[in-house]
Amino acid sequence: MPGNPTPGTTEKLPGANTQPRRRLRWISSLLLAGVLLGLLLLSPLIGPVPIPPGVVLSIGVHGLTGGALAGSACSSVAVSARQCAIWTEIVWQARMPAIVLALAAGAALGLSGGSLQGVFRNPLADPYLLGLSTGAAMGASLIFVFRIGLASAYLVLPLFAFLGGLIPGIIVYWAAGRARAVETLVLTGVALSAFFSAMLAAFLLVNPLGEFQVSFWLLGGMAGATWGRAGIVFGGVLIAGGVAALRGRELNVLQLGPDVASSLGVDGRRVARQLILTTTLLTATAVAFTGVIGFVGLVSPHIVRRLVGPDYRAVLPLSALFGGAFLASAWDLAQVVVPAIVLPVGIPTAFAGAPFFLYLLYRRRTPSEGPRT
Repeated sequence: MPGNPTPGTTEKLPGANTQPRRRLRWISSLLLAGVLLGLLLLSPLIGPVPIPPGVVLSIGVHGLTGGALAGSACSSVAVSARQCAIWTEIVWQARMPAIVLALAAGAALGLSGGSLQGVFRNPLADPYLLGLSTGAAMGASLIFVFRIGLASAYLVLPLFAFLGGLIPGIIVYWAAGRARAVETLVLTGVALSAFFSAMLAAFLLVNPLGEFQVSFWLLGGMAGATWGRAGIVFGGVLIAGGVAALRGRELNVLQLGPDVASSLGVDGRRVARQLILTTTLLTATAVAFTGVIGFVGLVSPHIVRRLVGPDYRAVLPLSALFGGAFLASAWDLAQVVVPAIVLPVGIPTAFAGAPFFLYLLYRRRTPSEGPRT
């Protein structure tokens, strides 16, 4: 596949392992897992209704164990049954599904970004920048705009989102074979994102009653999260993410170029097609229930590579962990940055990701390049 290799991958075989590197990977994995656990425990405390921490923990334990380890959901404080029921509804049915959905969607986007960067050997590849997220949002919105299968909408949402995301995925794959510069691929994604965003806006002319759903996908968020939706995204991460993570060795070889990969028995085109389909499914599943959220897939693999090196056998699973932590933290921030208003989660991710993208873009230029024409 054409494109410039990710920095550091051509200095030696990306899969090369050393004892310090392996130790660093284990430490990074444990730290990220600890951060995820901390977010899962502490995030339900955040919200407009203050709830005692002991009660939140008790409700969480009670819900996860079905009451086996906590006889009463509010056993830590003396409150009425009605107050306990209200708190339980808030924590278990509103806050917990939202944070689990954020963790799962962030993992899907982080893993998708890592896979796309490996496939295209392009450090600027990202589901949002390449138009996959917006295409998936356009596909998902068709259900509500044209009232297709509303009775089982949340079961067919990932399918429609996948079909919508597959269109830019195919176009980007075709463009990658003809792009002479990294910026060409990025600009192709920008054009696709603008096109599908315009289609989303045009849908409002067809059915103005679909404004809420279309606005949701344009802004992104965890509003209306349920255990069912979180479970669908989490299941998608386990299945499709597992398939993508198993391709780490092939991605390592692809970083050495298509000719070397072919000589080592790796069919670059087959691997690319499989991973584009997998990442499109991951992105579509996340976007279907969270809307368009940018830059998670761009930032996560870069931070992980700085921590553990360029071996994609470690980069892919750790990008999923980092992406989950990144999006869950952004969701927490979105709830507290403006009192009494829950910001779309895409706002804090854009504030973090846009400067990061500009840094990566301009870091690639050498002083001798001068302005491009």
